[in-house]
Amino acid sequence: MPLPDEGKFPFHPHPEYARLRREQPVVQVSCPTGVNAWLVSRYADVREVLGDGRRFSSRPSPVAHILPAFRHDAPMKQQFSRLDGPEHIRMRRSLAPQVSHARRLAELQPFIDEVVEEAVDRFVEVAPPVDLHTHFSNWVTSAVIAELIGVPPEERHLLHEAAAAVFRYDVKIEDARRALGPLYGYLYAQIRERRANPGDDVLSRMILHSAETDRPLSDDELVGMNSALLIAGFDTTASLLSHGLLALLDRRDDWDRLVAEPALADTAADEIVRYLGVAIGLLRQATEDTELGGEKIAAGDLVVAAVQSANRDTDLHPDADLFDIARQPGAHVGFGYGAHACVGRQIARMELSTMLRTLPRRVPSLRLARPIEETPFRTHSAVRGPTEVLVSWDAVLPRSSAPVEEPSR
Repeated sequence: MPLPDEGKFPFHPHPEYARLRREQPVVQVSCPTGVNAWLVSRYADVREVLGDGRRFSSRPSPVAHILPAFRHDAPMKQQFSRLDGPEHIRMRRSLAPQVSHARRLAELQPFIDEVVEEAVDRFVEVAPPVDLHTHFSNWVTSAVIAELIGVPPEERHLLHEAAAAVFRYDVKIEDARRALGPLYGYLYAQIRERRANPGDDVLSRMILHSAETDRPLSDDELVGMNSALLIAGFDTTASLLSHGLLALLDRRDDWDRLVAEPALADTAADEIVRYLGVAIGLLRQATEDTELGGEKIAAGDLVVAAVQSANRDTDLHPDADLFDIARQPGAHVGFGYGAHACVGRQIARMELSTMLRTLPRRVPSLRLARPIEETPFRTHSAVRGPTEVLVSWDAVLPRSSAPVEEPSR
């Protein structure tokens, strides 16, 4: 399957996808973990695959075609993302309200506002050039997701180390197991503590909600769900923030427009998700003989839904390759689609929107400190995005938006 080539195309899927959408929208490919699958590249077909859990099961794990750590024999515990039907609904009902209910999101917004403001305060204390990926994006997303679960700052290295291992497609299974072990051990201990003394965090709320059901969640199920939320909620969102900032700063007119029109933050956030995304593709398995895009798919065949390609389909948007921060939010599959759509997508959107309201207001002169072609990107990873975004600036505005002195050089 065509893999990203950020060195040549930092903001686009591999150009081969445009040809595939025109000529071979459903085609057999080999994947990085050695499996063969049907690659689906058009928006309508991708949406059909992701939206029909009866014909296309999630049981192989959505990233098993890329990541060894998520294969059926891998160390990821109780993979929530591999469940279908009633079992998936049972577990999702204990998690989703804690991270997506409107009232819960309203409670979270002031906290996310403060996290982003503090992140700006922290990185501008360092003399430029500064790496925004490390000093802003990673800090924001780890602070938000760890606070939701109740992981204190001194333990957040556990999710960083686990994410660094499991999202690489050249990782050895034993290395992934070693990286996950400390995080799992920490979560088991926290579950025992929260069962005895529940708090107001997501983990405690899940335990309390589950206790009122016919089948309360087991410790293994809670560890699996919360470790996945911690790892994905930190790493994929951080990459999306950094990739989005890189795209905006590379297009200076877009950044200046955000400075002048802060109301565009929400539409710009949705456009970043559509235009960039973070996932290379989502894996499903046919449960019956079926047809897709004119091709016969046999029961048991693996199918990769190429979400980034789908979002660039001109049948979805005639100008799908145009980055438009004023584009009104609409149909795309940047957060997946159907029963397994990203459970934390509302929080990720809040982090993106808050960043796009705050950074242009506080640091309007923010700019890239080196050419885009010299920016390093992740390699051998299922998550797209830069590993470093060096920036500089002139003046910084405090939270009150009054100008302050220029930073020392």
